[in-house]
Amino acid sequence: MVKSSTSPLHRFTDSPNKSLTSESLFSGFCPFIIALFVFILDQFTKYLVKSYVSPHEIIRVLSFFNIVYVENIGSAFGMFKSLGNIFFIIVAILAVVFVSIFIIKDEGNRLGFSLILGGAIGNLTDRIVHGYVIDFLDFYVGRLHWPAFNIADSALTVGIFILMINLLKGTTSLKA
Repeated sequence: MVKSSTSPLHRFTDSPNKSLTSESLFSGFCPFIIALFVFILDQFTKYLVKSYVSPHEIIRVLSFFNIVYVENIGSAFGMFKSLGNIFFIIVAILAVVFVSIFIIKDEGNRLGFSLILGGAIGNLTDRIVHGYVIDFLDFYVGRLHWPAFNIADSALTVGIFILMINLLKGTTSLKA
């Protein structure tokens, strides 16, 4: 067994001098499995909506929740539409790269970063394939509707929330 800190897989072990075990591999790759799960769930739900719901159709599910089909060319809540799809694709690719690096380097925040990564890849895929992001979850009270969103947006939001909580608790290696 070679005990070298120059091994590219040493970062998945507790110490550069420990051997690579299935447990360390799982803990190292588990965040990417979570991201993959988020991505698959996001794309599957968008596929269902695109297949069975017409654009701007409203399907009432509960007294405060509809399924809709919205083609969002902007960012969150449809903002910044004038920046164009290429801008959002470049930003998403950069986010995927940086978040992947943080997943490897910041063990304490892997769950938050995993959710962000899965959500970013889900919406990036939409932008590349369709030229827009498919939003379909519509929550409201009376006539007040929250802007439609999707599973990827939810994962991004929860991931950021987890990172903020860890930052406030001081349990993160992220620097404010």
